[in-house]
Amino acid sequence: MRAKITYAVTAAVLVVYFVLVGSRGVLLIQHGTALTVTFGVAVLILPFIGIWFLWKNTQFVQRANRLAAELEAEGGLPVDELRRTPSGRIDRDSADEVFARRKAETEDAPDDWRCWFRLAVAYHDARDTPRARKAMQRAIALHAGKPVNA
Repeated sequence: MRAKITYAVTAAVLVVYFVLVGSRGVLLIQHGTALTVTFGVAVLILPFIGIWFLWKNTQFVQRANRLAAELEAEGGLPVDELRRTPSGRIDRDSADEVFARRKAETEDAPDDWRCWFRLAVAYHDARDTPRARKAMQRAIALHAGKPVNA
């Protein structure tokens, strides 16, 4: 729940920022000189890119959460079996052990979204966020029945 609140607050702050930047872009355009109009248009492009990025990330999070809920209902969520340091951080060797099992599981069933979901969690636990995201995107695509590139 804490992560959802943090995400919502961050998204709200970004939307306010986009509105402020957009209003500055409009003011520059209204000024009317060639230079200010050029800068105004450039400034207006930034909020649109930001809104698109925020929208795509929100969709990703919602889809991943739906998969997690479905997997939980099936009783297939990965069990937290990781050792932790006294400060609470995941022990790297422990994460690597779990990752090796998840990778082998995924190699045995490459078309099962559940395996890709669990692999994404293992990547995340091993602190490899880019690969975790790619594995989760693959799980989402497989669940939706979309073609997946090899």
